[in-house]
Amino acid sequence: MPLDISEATPPGERFSLTNAVDADVGANSIKTYYLSESKYFIIDIQTGSDGSKYVDLVLNGNLDREEHAVHNLILTAVDGGVPPRSGTASIIINVLDINDNAPLFSQPVFAVNVSENSAAGTVVMTLNASDLDEGTNAQLTYSYTLYTSEKTQELFSLDPNSGEIKVKGVIDYEESQSFEMHIQAQDRGANPLSGHCKVMVFVTDLNDNYPEVTIKSLKSLVTENVSVGTLIAVVSVSDRDSGVNGEVELTLNQQQTLPFMLNRSSEGYFELLVSKPLDREIISKYDITLRVTDKGSPPLTENETITLEILDINDNAPTFPQSFYTIHVVENNVPGALLTSLSAFDPDLNENQYLVYFIMEKEIVNTSMSMLFSINPENGDLYALKTFDYERERDFLFHIEARDSGVPPLSSNVTVHIIILDQNDNTPLIVSPWRAQGSVVEEVIPRSTDKGHLVAKVIAIDADSEQNSRVTYQLLQISDASLFSLDQYNGEIRTTRMFSYRDPRQQRLVIVAKDNGEPALSATVTIKISTVEHIMPFLETTEVPLDYDVFTDLNLYLVIGLGAVSFLLLITILVIIVLKCQKPKPKAIKIPPANRNSVVSRNSVISQRSSTIADSTLISSDAYWYSLFLAETRKGKVVVRQPIIPKGAGYFVSSIPRSTGISETSDSRASTLEYSK
Repeated sequence: MPLDISEATPPGERFSLTNAVDADVGANSIKTYYLSESKYFIIDIQTGSDGSKYVDLVLNGNLDREEHAVHNLILTAVDGGVPPRSGTASIIINVLDINDNAPLFSQPVFAVNVSENSAAGTVVMTLNASDLDEGTNAQLTYSYTLYTSEKTQELFSLDPNSGEIKVKGVIDYEESQSFEMHIQAQDRGANPLSGHCKVMVFVTDLNDNYPEVTIKSLKSLVTENVSVGTLIAVVSVSDRDSGVNGEVELTLNQQQTLPFMLNRSSEGYFELLVSKPLDREIISKYDITLRVTDKGSPPLTENETITLEILDINDNAPTFPQSFYTIHVVENNVPGALLTSLSAFDPDLNENQYLVYFIMEKEIVNTSMSMLFSINPENGDLYALKTFDYERERDFLFHIEARDSGVPPLSSNVTVHIIILDQNDNTPLIVSPWRAQGSVVEEVIPRSTDKGHLVAKVIAIDADSEQNSRVTYQLLQISDASLFSLDQYNGEIRTTRMFSYRDPRQQRLVIVAKDNGEPALSATVTIKISTVEHIMPFLETTEVPLDYDVFTDLNLYLVIGLGAVSFLLLITILVIIVLKCQKPKPKAIKIPPANRNSVVSRNSVISQRSSTIADSTLISSDAYWYSLFLAETRKGKVVVRQPIIPKGAGYFVSSIPRSTGISETSDSRASTLEYSK
């Protein structure tokens, strides 16, 4: 027999039970009922008018479904027969619930940790309140109470059915380190009951904030001569994190060589100081990087860059790329032509860098350098103001100064050596055999002359130098090419065979003397050779090379001086010769044999001429020996012709002292040329 009884039923309430049935009658019918033991229920037996027995179930105490939801009772009916018989019935009593229990949390306060910056949807915790009731009386709804702040409700969500708390906003430890939630759980009974708890959410700090550098004061411009220890900047550092995450270190960027250092002041600030001398010409601007790093894991780093410009002072003198300039200028240059550009460099700035060039005055033969050369004061372009002649001036040596515009100004100078280069602008001058301009040189030789006999020697000099002064000789015209030969280097004309009776008595040769310049210049001489049957014998000579060490180490200046003096002397001799040519020819002077030994010496050169030889021949001989001296001394040696003197023959003596040079004497003139090393 099932019964549903509310737990709210008061004690004493009666519940009718189904009576047992017995087919016997009288004493053998149902006599009584028994109920199994129960502290909540008893039975009440009633006897009807007909003697039948009725039973009621009576509530004997307060029911509590949460304590005992189902009661199982056994009802036994017993008859009065002998032996008695009985029958049983099971009574199942279901206690019906009422909302008599409020929801209950396991603890009144919950503490939970959550990391800052947790992603939205992260579960913080799940609340699980309990309600001893059942059905709707046990179905709970979770919600925040009025004691929970709006900010907390914005950051965390609460599921009303499951009680799950999740992150919904951005949690920042630096803003709030903890949150307090007040939560209630309410059942859904007709008269709902609720339970309450408090949830404390503690935010765990993460190293999520970069340290910061704050510039308190800064000098962005300093001069390069600033003293060591000068304060450049004052900075402070901070980190919003806590604990080790908020501990920071400040350093300079080690990837750069910085002449700076950091010093911590007593107030906790960092001072950026100059630690080494500055040089703007090496580094004109510094990007000083301050690096601040916290001690979190992983550590976070922040950089702050300070730009410091270095101001210039005039601490650098102008410098030339070279300390000595050698400039070659070809003679006959155009006045005003640019020679070179002497640009100096000054690493300073602005007016400290602006340079002015000028020539440091120096006089040469009462002529100042500024009259020969000019320099552009702004860019150092050097110009020649006149046309130079290599044969008159060979080089110039002077200084050029570059001065900056700083205060005080700094300067430096450079040595300039101007070397005049020779140009082939002088035509060779034939000095032997000498002849008046436009005239023909006449030579007389016996027809019995042997092969290889020296007929004449052509000597030409060139006022140019080096290649331009090197003269070679060529036969331009010849009557009989088989009879004479010309040495192209020394100009000697010799016979290549003996004369025959078929050969004409007169031969005509045109010799050209050509220099080695580009283009080459030349001069010609015409020699008329007459052959006679008999002639005063000439002195046969042999060539003995005599090396003079005095000439081997001649410097350029001595050679120039010797050439100039020799040229003037030659002109003087030529003038005297021209004057002499206008006088009657004197007879040749014979020196007695007794005096020969006093004249002839180891260094004597003796030449004999017949009294019948024209005076022009004697003059030609003088020029020959003089020009021979000039030509051979250029080669570092002198060729001395030692004569073989026939007894009783007349002769002229030209002495060449070894210590002084050459002196030459004739009956009509005497000239002396001296050279000192």
